[in-house]
Amino acid sequence: MSDPRSAPYGSVRLADVYTLAQVDPGNPDINDCAFHLVRRHFDVQAFGVNAATGDAGDEMIEEHHEADDEENQTNGHEELFAVMTGHAVFTVDGEEIDAPAGTIVFVRDPALLRHARATADGTAIVMVGGPVGIPYTVSRWEVALP
Repeated sequence: MSDPRSAPYGSVRLADVYTLAQVDPGNPDINDCAFHLVRRHFDVQAFGVNAATGDAGDEMIEEHHEADDEENQTNGHEELFAVMTGHAVFTVDGEEIDAPAGTIVFVRDPALLRHARATADGTAIVMVGGPVGIPYTVSRWEVALP
């Protein structure tokens, strides 16, 4: 297949997408799961998209907000999370959301804290995000990667 960063279309097994730990082993945001850099793999320019894979007990999505915040390296994104396989529990603004495979969780307010932990082995979560009303730019945290 041609270069996925410039090809008119492409496909890849999630396991073959580099993880944050592979790209930046010393990154302080590395948690229990494998955080796959999907946007970077395909050089998606229209929206942010990544994925996490892990097992029961793994922190899949670290507690964070997406408010426009240079220190936090965030850009004010809405986020949508889709649990593809397995099972997770999300916490959004202090409320727990049970999320078996097939569940979609949407966080409209970038300032709300969100977090997710796998409750089953083989959990995979795809996350998509972007700012409202302005063209997408790559998130500050990702721009800072080597």
